[in-house]
Amino acid sequence: MFKIGDKVVYPMHGAGVIESIEEKEVLGEKRSYYIMKLPIGEMKVMIPMDSIDNIGIRQIIDEDGYQKVMSILKDDCTSMSTNWNRRYRSNMEKIKSGNIYEVAEVVKNLALREQEKGLSTGERKMLENARQILLSELVLAKDSPAEDVEGMLEEFFA
Repeated sequence: MFKIGDKVVYPMHGAGVIESIEEKEVLGEKRSYYIMKLPIGEMKVMIPMDSIDNIGIRQIIDEDGYQKVMSILKDDCTSMSTNWNRRYRSNMEKIKSGNIYEVAEVVKNLALREQEKGLSTGERKMLENARQILLSELVLAKDSPAEDVEGMLEEFFA
């Protein structure tokens, strides 16, 4: 169980801070929800408390995790399928996993591919989504403004 003030990651949405715990009636059923505020875009997400294990909610990374993400971003591109469809499915699975290291790998690989060959519209949208997920967790992990973390990410791919 998480508590108010905890920094957590919601796979496919990114990281945020649990602002409150509320009971709401949705579709005629009363349930308790974590209300999570994302640091980017000022969006709030309702997470059903009774299904957090299925969703894959987890604590944000610590300093060691942050350093590991940085080393992933600095490393060379990992192998990706040349087949667009396979590459897209593989990257989508990595993003859905909620694993920050896999998301960092997707961001790095797609950003490098974009520089070399360009990306399709679907992959460009995937890169932007993965970037936002990565950015939201790094902002909370380092307790830094989004602009600073975004600038640091830009330096990796300049």
